[in-house]
Amino acid sequence: MSGKLLSFVIPCYNSEKTIEAVTEELADVMRTMMSDYTYEIIMVNDGSKDGTFDKIKKICKSSSCAKGINFSKNFGQHAALMAGFRAVSGDMVICLDDDGQMPLESIPELVHTTEFGYDAVFGRYARKKHSFFENIGSRLNQYMCHVLLEKPDDLDMNSFWCAKRFVTDEMIKYEGAYPYLAGLILRVTRNFANVDVVHRSRSEGKTGYTLTKLVSLWMNGFTAFSVKPLRAATWCGFLCSVIGFVFGLVTIIRKLINPDVLLGYSSLLSVLLFIGGMLMLMLGIIGEYVGRIYICLNRSPQYVIKDVVSSKADDADED
Repeated sequence: MSGKLLSFVIPCYNSEKTIEAVTEELADVMRTMMSDYTYEIIMVNDGSKDGTFDKIKKICKSSSCAKGINFSKNFGQHAALMAGFRAVSGDMVICLDDDGQMPLESIPELVHTTEFGYDAVFGRYARKKHSFFENIGSRLNQYMCHVLLEKPDDLDMNSFWCAKRFVTDEMIKYEGAYPYLAGLILRVTRNFANVDVVHRSRSEGKTGYTLTKLVSLWMNGFTAFSVKPLRAATWCGFLCSVIGFVFGLVTIIRKLINPDVLLGYSSLLSVLLFIGGMLMLMLGIIGEYVGRIYICLNRSPQYVIKDVVSSKADDADED
């Protein structure tokens, strides 16, 4: 077969009941594109607690274009994608989720829009069929990317996207312990586009994103790809200093005008609590930066690969 090679990267976590259906539907979609494209599937098991990797091994045994990577523990979706990017060999890379909610029938439009001249193309959902908690987290993440990483306000970034190979090749040069894909993509290019797609309802299981994981992901974006939180801390410190100076000046003037005025301990305590809280907050932000620098200096890995399984075609080549 001739044509460009498309590499599909699928991070997998507790998707024993869905990953097989996703790869089967993907194969059906690719049959309609086989005259122009060939494809490969890279599935990364991110420390699942069920039989996800057994399913991945089964898919690889029955497929001629699949590869499975198994992490030693859970490192997170973004680390799984980075591992997948390092294993691809295609001309374009398409990222998918493992839960069956992505409209795979929109893959041709994503690919053709990328071919039209964009470096990366993201699916844009008119209405996401996530839980209320996930939707709030997604909106906060979009806002954070806009404010801290200067993402274009009209660009919707999510986990269903297609990029030219040079984009992911640049992204994998990042070897820090805390990869954050939005920051990495925005560091490589600003030549983006959106394609409107329909989000499906979840048929099996529940999301792997907890509040702890979402906060951890946001902190990666805060501390790894932007110094704006530190600048905000500087401005907050300056503002508190101005407020303290004005408050002290007012107190002195009041005492000079009316010596009988009693200086209240409650107002002084309020000011001390406010200033103390702000100092602790700013020290916490600085501590996050310093802690992550320390971990990176210790060369903490993005992920650890425990097993790799190849397709039957790769096994035949090795023989």
